[in-house]
Amino acid sequence: MLRALDIRDILIIDHLELGFQPGLNVLTGETGAGKSILLDSLGFVLGWRGRAELVRQGARQGEVVAEFYLNDGHAAHSVLAEAGWPPCEDGELILRRVNTSEGRKTAWVNDRRCSGEVLRALSATLVELHGQHDDRGLLNPKGHRSMLDEFAGVGALLANTRKTWTAMAKAHKAVSATRAALDEVRAEEEFLRHAVAELDQLNPQTGEDAALDVQRRQMQGAERIRGDVARAHGFLTEGAESAMSEAQRWLESVSGSDAADLDAPLAALSRAMLELGEAQDGVGRVLSGLEFNPSELEECEERLFAIRALARKHDVLADELSAYGDTLRAKLAALDAGDKDLADQETTLLAAEADYEVAATSLSAKRQKRAGSLDAAVMAELAPLKMERAVFQTMFDTAEAGPEGRDAVAFTVATNPGAPAGQLNKIASGGELSRFLLALKVCLHGDDSGQTLIFDEIDRGVGGATADAVGRRLSALAEGGQVLVVTHSPQVAAQGAYHWRVQKQVVNDLTLSTVVPLDSDARVDEIARMVSGDTITEEARAAARSLLAS
Repeated sequence: MLRALDIRDILIIDHLELGFQPGLNVLTGETGAGKSILLDSLGFVLGWRGRAELVRQGARQGEVVAEFYLNDGHAAHSVLAEAGWPPCEDGELILRRVNTSEGRKTAWVNDRRCSGEVLRALSATLVELHGQHDDRGLLNPKGHRSMLDEFAGVGALLANTRKTWTAMAKAHKAVSATRAALDEVRAEEEFLRHAVAELDQLNPQTGEDAALDVQRRQMQGAERIRGDVARAHGFLTEGAESAMSEAQRWLESVSGSDAADLDAPLAALSRAMLELGEAQDGVGRVLSGLEFNPSELEECEERLFAIRALARKHDVLADELSAYGDTLRAKLAALDAGDKDLADQETTLLAAEADYEVAATSLSAKRQKRAGSLDAAVMAELAPLKMERAVFQTMFDTAEAGPEGRDAVAFTVATNPGAPAGQLNKIASGGELSRFLLALKVCLHGDDSGQTLIFDEIDRGVGGATADAVGRRLSALAEGGQVLVVTHSPQVAAQGAYHWRVQKQVVNDLTLSTVVPLDSDARVDEIARMVSGDTITEEARAAARSLLAS
């Protein structure tokens, strides 16, 4: 409920402090007195789109403060909680917004800086504005389903439909993700299986590349050493032994002659031949120990080169081939297991779709069942509003499935007998739209949302008994809540529990708009003015008193 509105330096308002009450609050005044400025100011503090230039000429900034009272179940509490705001003390919510002369706008909620997004979310729960050309409610077919749901009381069914939609969307997302992953793996399945087979066949081990390289180098070095030893062994066994044997034979043949003493050379030669034998045996043993099979080197080199070629092929280090193979095997295993996972997820999706189908069907059935009751209720309200021959009908069409079901709802009317039904904004005139809206709001009343309803000249184009019926329904609508109405109709004004007159006055050559609360005598004069015009007669006062008394 709106408790107070404080406006400073907005357009032709210098400073206004207004206090509002529960029930029907009426604002009247001559055309151009500034009634629309009050609504512009309220819209400004609520973050609605409005005039670009609001600051009063000569002022540095304009400011509007709105004070609201929130009951315990008010939707604004949830908005504040989601935004991280502390709870309202004693249900008091204060909005403040400033507009500088340079056009910079700043808002506060309970003295805390507030973003435009949070402000607009709050505003949607605080105030509902309706006028002849209200495109946010009656003229916007997107809102018709919400109005029907409000009347039909489908809260539990709607919550279940949203729940099953969320579950279905989650299951669909899981299936899509698994399919995409499987498609990606299947695209490289042939490569994976070939690569794994190649790796399994070679079976490279971590550290094997370095070990093979060392073995290869050792075998290459051993080959060179054995060749040198073999050549040395050949010289020892082929040339030296034969020459020494021939020398010994010739020396021994002449060793007994007196001409030469050959004992010492022969002894030395014997020792040399003995040492030569030992050298031959030692070199032979070494040569036997250096037995070398060239095919082993070839095999070592072939495996080393194969490992390195495979590492280059897969762009990994040789020591990473084993781990890389495990990665490829895991992908193949995931591919094999993925089919089962996908089947399980598709089963879950089918179950979720079936749950959503049941929920959406139940919701649709309740909507269609209650739509007839809404049509009848609106028609009953139209009769006292002098539209007893009009036909109001809720039409259904199938829409794309969503969290709120798959019903497209539209309110249609036929204002004259035999005339075809059509969309409200194409069939009804401004005054008729006002009465359709009022009838609909009366039928929807009782949701205890805590919203303040504002009707801006909704009674334009009607008068007499029709205007009286409009006023009585506005009064009924305000019972247990709060309604603000801007009106030019004396019949409507007379129904108000509280009455303010908006008027202009000139102060120091400046035109300013003020708002005056009216007592009982002032109300008589104001309603008399609305009846007769600028010249208030006693007959007009008598008519005003009659309206107030009724």
